[in-house]
Amino acid sequence: METEYGTSYPYGSWGMDPKPAPGKEGWYWLVALTRSNIYTNYIRTYSSHSALIVSKNAGDVTITASNPTTNSLIGPGSVMYDNALYYNCYNYPKVCRFDMTTKSIHSVELPGAGYNDKFPYCHLTSCYTYTDIDLSTDESGLWVVYASEANFGNVVLSRLNASITLNITQTWNTSLFKKAISNTFMACGVLYATRYVDKDIEEIFYALDTTTGMERGNLSIRFRKVSGIVQYLNYNPRDHLLYVYNDAYILTYQAVFG
Repeated sequence: METEYGTSYPYGSWGMDPKPAPGKEGWYWLVALTRSNIYTNYIRTYSSHSALIVSKNAGDVTITASNPTTNSLIGPGSVMYDNALYYNCYNYPKVCRFDMTTKSIHSVELPGAGYNDKFPYCHLTSCYTYTDIDLSTDESGLWVVYASEANFGNVVLSRLNASITLNITQTWNTSLFKKAISNTFMACGVLYATRYVDKDIEEIFYALDTTTGMERGNLSIRFRKVSGIVQYLNYNPRDHLLYVYNDAYILTYQAVFG
């Protein structure tokens, strides 16, 4: 389905909190990049799936007073986890944590991370703007995907401590060139990467097992899209769904692991 914004804002993110606050187990959140398809300064929430579908009972939570400014949200790589939104801080190689209750913001720098379109996701000859820093969730918590010059533009994966004392707890350097992939997500401690096949098909082709450190590039798990570009892809361990933002359409896919 399209978001309530129609096709006006093709870049964004959405989902359910894998670790929701009490009373918000059925809530959904939506972030549409309303300024140049790059920035935003608020989060829209819905009290139920039916409210999301009919675009009613929505509430907006403001992150920053203006857009863009320090601590505004940049890019479509945000996630909600434990009643806080995690996202790429405007104009910095940092992850920001916005507490939905206290409205406080904390951040952590990603050492050497490319940002502001240095290492975005891409396909063929086209890149997806400001997708340098991408947050993910899975059964073990919160992760961030980025790339660095030190790792030759290849994907770097870091596990984050999802709390007010936001910090990096572990990092993996991969051999996967970030500009050669269209998106990533985490599930069960495994990093998966996708690539663009054509305007109708996306393919999960790569996996990194963080337990063993082994990389595989021979997966071939294909899924259909409703439009050409997948701007956002994230797995929710609570309902085992992949949440997708696909050119202003919001979709879910059931994830089944053998």
